[in-house]
Amino acid sequence: MSSFSTPQEQFWAGQFGDDYTDRNTGARWVASNLALFSRILAATSGVRSVIEFGANRGLNLLALRQLLPDARLAAVEINGKAVEALRQFPWLEVSHSSILDFKPKATSDLVLVKGVLIHLNPDVLPGVYELLHAASARYVCIVEYYNPSPVTIPYRGHTDKLFKRDFAGEVLARYPDLKLLDYGFVYHGDANFPQDDLTWFLLEKSS
Repeated sequence: MSSFSTPQEQFWAGQFGDDYTDRNTGARWVASNLALFSRILAATSGVRSVIEFGANRGLNLLALRQLLPDARLAAVEINGKAVEALRQFPWLEVSHSSILDFKPKATSDLVLVKGVLIHLNPDVLPGVYELLHAASARYVCIVEYYNPSPVTIPYRGHTDKLFKRDFAGEVLARYPDLKLLDYGFVYHGDANFPQDDLTWFLLEKSS
Protein backbone atom coordinates (compact mmCIF):
# COMPACT_ATOMS: atom_id res chain seq x y z
CA MET A 1 0.00 0.00 0.00
CA SER A 2 2.66 2.49 -1.05
CA SER A 3 0.70 4.61 -3.51
CA PHE A 4 -2.51 6.51 -2.92
CA SER A 5 -4.70 8.70 -5.05
CA THR A 6 -5.25 11.40 -2.41
CA PRO A 7 -3.04 13.12 0.19
CA GLN A 8 -5.61 12.29 2.86
CA GLU A 9 -4.99 8.55 2.35
CA GLN A 10 -1.23 9.02 2.70
CA PHE A 11 -1.81 11.06 5.85
CA TRP A 12 -3.81 8.32 7.57
CA ALA A 13 -1.66 5.45 6.32
CA GLY A 14 1.49 7.13 7.70
CA GLN A 15 2.82 8.44 10.99
CA PHE A 16 -0.24 10.53 11.83
CA GLY A 17 -2.41 7.43 11.53
CA ASP A 18 0.04 5.49 13.70
CA ASP A 19 -0.13 8.18 16.38
CA TYR A 20 -3.93 8.23 16.20
CA THR A 21 -4.00 4.47 16.76
CA ASP A 22 -1.73 4.81 19.80
CA ARG A 23 -3.86 7.62 21.27
CA ASN A 24 -7.25 6.00 20.87
CA THR A 25 -7.36 3.03 23.17
CA GLY A 26 -8.92 2.00 26.46
CA ALA A 27 -11.98 0.42 28.00
CA ARG A 28 -13.77 3.76 28.46
CA TRP A 29 -14.06 4.18 24.68
CA VAL A 30 -15.53 0.71 24.35
CA ALA A 31 -18.04 1.55 27.11
CA SER A 32 -19.09 4.72 25.28
CA ASN A 33 -19.43 2.73 22.08
CA LEU A 34 -21.58 0.14 23.83
CA ALA A 35 -23.95 2.91 24.88
CA LEU A 36 -23.96 4.42 21.38
CA PHE A 37 -24.49 1.22 19.44
CA SER A 38 -27.12 -0.13 21.81
CA ARG A 39 -29.16 2.97 20.92
CA ILE A 40 -28.53 2.54 17.21
CA LEU A 41 -29.17 -1.19 17.08
CA ALA A 42 -32.46 -0.79 18.97
CA ALA A 43 -34.00 0.35 15.67
CA THR A 44 -32.68 -2.67 13.72
CA SER A 45 -33.56 -6.33 13.50
CA GLY A 46 -31.83 -9.42 12.21
CA VAL A 47 -28.31 -7.99 11.92
CA ARG A 48 -26.09 -11.01 11.34
CA SER A 49 -23.17 -9.35 9.56
CA VAL A 50 -21.38 -6.02 9.94
CA ILE A 51 -18.59 -4.35 7.99
CA GLU A 52 -16.86 -1.23 9.27
CA PHE A 53 -14.90 1.01 6.91
CA GLY A 54 -12.04 2.78 8.66
CA ALA A 55 -12.12 0.59 11.76
CA ASN A 56 -8.77 1.75 13.19
CA ARG A 57 -7.91 -0.53 16.15
CA GLY A 58 -11.46 -1.91 16.47
CA LEU A 59 -13.01 -0.01 19.39
CA ASN A 60 -16.37 0.11 17.61
CA LEU A 61 -16.22 -3.54 16.65
CA LEU A 62 -15.33 -4.60 20.21
CA ALA A 63 -18.60 -3.04 21.33
CA LEU A 64 -20.54 -4.57 18.45
CA ARG A 65 -19.05 -7.97 19.27
CA GLN A 66 -20.71 -7.79 22.69
CA LEU A 67 -24.02 -6.52 21.34
CA LEU A 68 -24.12 -8.93 18.37
CA PRO A 69 -22.18 -11.98 19.60
CA ASP A 70 -23.34 -14.21 16.76
CA ALA A 71 -22.78 -11.75 13.91
CA ARG A 72 -19.99 -11.98 11.33
CA LEU A 73 -17.79 -8.90 11.72
CA ALA A 74 -15.41 -7.41 9.16
CA ALA A 75 -13.08 -4.42 9.14
CA VAL A 76 -11.44 -2.37 6.39
CA GLU A 77 -8.51 -0.20 7.51
CA ILE A 78 -5.78 1.77 5.73
CA ASN A 79 -3.23 2.11 8.56
CA GLY A 80 -0.79 -0.75 9.06
CA LYS A 81 -0.38 -0.34 12.82
CA ALA A 82 -4.16 -0.38 13.26
CA VAL A 83 -4.40 -3.48 11.07
CA GLU A 84 -1.91 -5.25 13.35
CA ALA A 85 -4.19 -4.51 16.29
CA LEU A 86 -7.27 -5.69 14.41
CA ARG A 87 -5.61 -8.97 13.49
CA GLN A 88 -5.35 -9.85 17.18
CA PHE A 89 -9.08 -10.60 17.12
CA PRO A 90 -9.65 -14.12 15.75
CA TRP A 91 -13.37 -13.42 15.25
CA LEU A 92 -12.74 -10.49 12.88
CA GLU A 93 -12.23 -10.55 9.11
CA VAL A 94 -9.65 -7.84 8.36
CA SER A 95 -8.81 -6.14 5.05
CA HIS A 96 -5.75 -3.86 4.87
CA SER A 97 -7.04 -1.44 2.25
CA SER A 98 -7.98 2.12 1.50
CA ILE A 99 -11.73 2.63 1.38
CA LEU A 100 -11.17 3.91 -2.16
CA ASP A 101 -9.71 0.58 -3.30
CA PHE A 102 -11.86 -1.89 -1.42
CA LYS A 103 -14.19 -4.15 -3.40
CA PRO A 104 -16.71 -6.05 -1.24
CA LYS A 105 -17.13 -9.73 -2.06
CA ALA A 106 -20.55 -9.85 -0.42
CA THR A 107 -23.06 -7.55 1.22
CA SER A 108 -23.39 -7.08 4.98
CA ASP A 109 -26.58 -6.47 6.94
CA LEU A 110 -25.04 -3.37 8.51
CA VAL A 111 -22.43 -1.08 6.96
CA LEU A 112 -20.74 1.24 9.45
CA VAL A 113 -18.60 4.32 8.94
CA LYS A 114 -17.66 6.38 12.01
CA GLY A 115 -15.32 9.37 11.95
CA VAL A 116 -14.05 8.49 8.48
CA LEU A 117 -16.00 10.47 5.88
CA ILE A 118 -14.89 13.69 7.58
CA HIS A 119 -11.28 12.86 6.70
CA LEU A 120 -11.78 11.97 3.03
CA ASN A 121 -11.09 14.26 0.10
CA PRO A 122 -14.54 15.63 -0.82
CA ASP A 123 -13.91 14.75 -4.47
CA VAL A 124 -13.99 11.03 -3.67
CA LEU A 125 -17.22 11.06 -1.66
CA PRO A 126 -19.53 10.01 -4.53
CA GLY A 127 -17.53 6.81 -4.99
CA VAL A 128 -17.49 6.14 -1.26
CA TYR A 129 -21.24 6.70 -1.03
CA GLU A 130 -21.63 4.14 -3.80
CA LEU A 131 -19.49 1.68 -1.82
CA LEU A 132 -21.57 2.15 1.35
CA HIS A 133 -24.77 1.60 -0.61
CA ALA A 134 -23.50 -1.38 -2.60
CA ALA A 135 -21.99 -3.11 0.46
CA SER A 136 -25.22 -2.92 2.45
CA ALA A 137 -27.85 -5.64 2.43
CA ARG A 138 -30.13 -3.60 4.71
CA TYR A 139 -28.66 -0.88 6.96
CA VAL A 140 -26.10 1.91 6.60
CA CYS A 141 -24.91 3.68 9.75
CA ILE A 142 -23.11 7.02 9.35
CA VAL A 143 -21.53 8.53 12.48
CA GLU A 144 -19.68 11.76 11.69
CA TYR A 145 -19.39 15.45 12.43
CA TYR A 146 -22.39 17.22 10.95
CA ASN A 147 -22.70 20.59 9.24
CA PRO A 148 -25.62 21.66 7.01
CA SER A 149 -23.22 22.92 4.32
CA PRO A 150 -19.69 21.74 3.42
CA VAL A 151 -16.88 23.34 5.44
CA THR A 152 -13.18 22.64 5.91
CA ILE A 153 -11.62 23.20 9.34
CA PRO A 154 -8.05 22.87 10.72
CA TYR A 155 -7.27 19.51 12.29
CA ARG A 156 -4.44 19.21 14.82
CA GLY A 157 -2.38 21.79 12.95
CA HIS A 158 -3.12 20.36 9.49
CA THR A 159 -5.18 21.79 6.65
CA ASP A 160 -7.45 19.91 4.23
CA LYS A 161 -7.66 16.95 6.58
CA LEU A 162 -11.09 17.49 8.17
CA PHE A 163 -14.31 18.27 6.35
CA LYS A 164 -17.83 18.65 7.73
CA ARG A 165 -21.05 18.39 5.75
CA ASP A 166 -24.41 16.62 5.69
CA PHE A 167 -23.06 13.21 4.68
CA ALA A 168 -26.26 11.30 5.45
CA GLY A 169 -28.39 13.84 3.60
CA GLU A 170 -26.21 13.48 0.53
CA VAL A 171 -26.47 9.70 0.66
CA LEU A 172 -30.25 9.84 1.04
CA ALA A 173 -30.51 12.23 -1.92
CA ARG A 174 -28.50 9.87 -4.12
CA TYR A 175 -30.28 6.63 -3.30
CA PRO A 176 -34.10 6.69 -3.20
CA ASP A 177 -34.17 3.10 -1.91
CA LEU A 178 -32.71 4.35 1.39
CA LYS A 179 -34.79 5.94 4.12
CA LEU A 180 -33.85 7.59 7.41
CA LEU A 181 -34.74 5.18 10.20
CA ASP A 182 -33.27 6.96 13.22
CA TYR A 183 -30.69 9.57 14.20
CA GLY A 184 -29.12 11.17 17.26
CA PHE A 185 -26.28 13.20 18.74
CA VAL A 186 -23.72 12.37 21.43
CA TYR A 187 -22.07 15.25 23.28
CA HIS A 188 -18.41 15.25 24.31
CA GLY A 189 -19.52 16.41 27.76
CA ASP A 190 -21.86 13.49 28.44
CA ALA A 191 -21.27 12.55 32.07
CA ASN A 192 -21.25 8.80 31.46
CA PHE A 193 -20.71 7.85 27.82
CA PRO A 194 -19.18 10.74 25.84
CA GLN A 195 -18.43 10.77 22.14
CA ASP A 196 -16.69 13.49 20.15
CA ASP A 197 -19.80 15.59 19.38
CA LEU A 198 -20.89 13.03 16.81
CA THR A 199 -24.18 12.89 14.96
CA TRP A 200 -25.36 9.44 13.91
CA PHE A 201 -27.79 8.43 11.19
CA LEU A 202 -29.24 4.97 10.64
CA LEU A 203 -30.46 4.40 7.09
CA GLU A 204 -32.47 1.41 5.89
CA LYS A 205 -32.59 -0.06 2.40
CA SER A 206 -35.97 -0.95 1.01
CA SER A 207 -36.33 -4.58 -0.05
